[in-house]
Amino acid sequence: MIFKPTYKLDFDKENLSGFTGWKSPSNIALIKYWGKKELQIPMNPSLSFTLTNCYSSTSIDYSFSKDGFKYEFYFHDELKPEFNKKLDIFFERVIEYLPVLQKLSLKIKSKNTFPHSSGIASSASAFSSLALCLVDIEKSITKIDDFYSKSSFISRLGSGSACRSVYGPAAIWGETNLIADSNNLYSVPFKLSTYFDQYCDTILIVDEGSKSVSSSVGHDLMNKHQFKNNRILQANKNFEKITQFINHQNVSDFSKIVENEALTLHAMMLSSNPSFILFKPNTINIINKVWSFRKQNDCSLCFTLDAGANLHLLYHKNDFDLVQKFVKNELLVFCSGGKYIDDKLGSGPEKIISS
Repeated sequence: MIFKPTYKLDFDKENLSGFTGWKSPSNIALIKYWGKKELQIPMNPSLSFTLTNCYSSTSIDYSFSKDGFKYEFYFHDELKPEFNKKLDIFFERVIEYLPVLQKLSLKIKSKNTFPHSSGIASSASAFSSLALCLVDIEKSITKIDDFYSKSSFISRLGSGSACRSVYGPAAIWGETNLIADSNNLYSVPFKLSTYFDQYCDTILIVDEGSKSVSSSVGHDLMNKHQFKNNRILQANKNFEKITQFINHQNVSDFSKIVENEALTLHAMMLSSNPSFILFKPNTINIINKVWSFRKQNDCSLCFTLDAGANLHLLYHKNDFDLVQKFVKNELLVFCSGGKYIDDKLGSGPEKIISS
């Protein structure tokens, strides 16, 4: 089985202790993944930009455990047993691929630089940083030639979109005959043209609260969705188009695809059974403002959304001053407490050297 190691659990317990830590960014999908065929397998390929400033930092102090696998999870330095239900499912899925865990006790500490559970893919950065730590522990005791692809594979078993955060500045997840080595089990890096790798992402915080419907529930509703098959066809067509637009630096058509994908994602929520709405009134107000602004200005600005109310404004760095003025003069009134985050494309995760 892929990534399933063959080493024996006969290590010296003194060697089974140490520290590891990784910072891993969130990502924003351009072509959306929405719906699963089976355990964390996407219905369609997705393409995402990897961010820089929106990231999770996770560290693990690990030691030998005579009583088998144990863990404690701290979020922003507070013990958070309410996260254990989701983490228990994750560890049940990954332990066969990381058998060294069977002999470890873990003290996991994690924190985000952005609001949790508000549609900025906190699960992507959180599970990718955790997976990188776990595979790093395995790497400390045995040779691993495919560290990043295994980390992406492990990340996927916690959160599908997390597998894309392992690579920057862009990543693809999901099998497509358009991209060599693409597959459903882990992501692969996607090389951007020298124009699109200079993109910025200003995230407008419309709502800081947790989503009313989780992404997991939304994915499940796709299984019997009346438009499921058409959505899969649309996503594959949009994927083919956007890769061409990126390669040819076609900014106008790139923006149309990005916005179409964002609106389609929320249209699938609206037409689910039961239906649900993650937009807020100010989400729509901002979208209308963006469309009006783009008609009046020749610039690269477009928007996208994840499964939440917050908007991502994507644009080339050459338009930074123009967009910043637009945000401050016209959009902050629609943001919760006037909050927004300036981000940009990044190179991917970074290892934390010491505790």
